[in-house]
Amino acid sequence: MESVNQVETAAGKLATEAGLDDDTVFHITMAVREAAINAVLHGNEYDPCRPISVSLENSGRDLTITIADEGKGVDPATLPDPLAPENLLRGTGRGIFLIRSFMDEVRFRQLDPGTELTMVKHLVAAS
Repeated sequence: MESVNQVETAAGKLATEAGLDDDTVFHITMAVREAAINAVLHGNEYDPCRPISVSLENSGRDLTITIADEGKGVDPATLPDPLAPENLLRGTGRGIFLIRSFMDEVRFRQLDPGTELTMVKHLVAAS
């Protein structure tokens, strides 16, 4: 889990250096933390021999954070809806929902093995 904290800290630093306000920095770090936890716990099944890979980039127009694991892969379309009545009281299952809420773009790509999640926060309005 130490890697989760390192990734979250790096994303916060990147967002702060990009000049984003405190609320937006918080949203980005929460999304990145959720993605990193998913990669470590669900993707790599908490196996310390399986690394996650992380890429953070500020293009001047966007912040792009990519996190990949070496797990079995996940199809986000098959994840239960956290807002469905039967899931409202569950203590888990909201990570992808939060990521999608906090970021401007979220893309999944299946790897062999694993899953890659790319999250984008726009720094400037699209013209």
